[in-house]
Amino acid sequence: MRFHTRKWVKPQDLNPNGTLFGGHLLSWIDEELALYSIIQLQNQKVVTKYMSEINFKSSARQGDIVEIGIDVVKFGNTSLVLKCAVRNMMTREIIITIDNATMVNLDESGKPLAHGKTQIEFVKDRL
Repeated sequence: MRFHTRKWVKPQDLNPNGTLFGGHLLSWIDEELALYSIIQLQNQKVVTKYMSEINFKSSARQGDIVEIGIDVVKFGNTSLVLKCAVRNMMTREIIITIDNATMVNLDESGKPLAHGKTQIEFVKDRL
């Protein structure tokens, strides 16, 4: 799994138990999945269609640094299926996993659009 983004857990990210609020974490994940998909599909019009079971395995506290990792499961005709894990950067303990998140490529009118991609592309290889 490639870990792309780091987030610092701040006071405003905590729930009443003093741990990272799951809603904030899911927002960070959804944004990272969208950014990853936009870069891969070279289209800013991408939406989240589906997320499989979300498995919270541990938590994070104020001051922790978490890393969001993403891997491609498969390329569909109009979609990109990804898996995700978030871990504590210092301890490497897994905080959450999502086995399947489907992101859909859209045209200007918001309809699914075939993207023609079949494998991961790195920006450095496009230049």
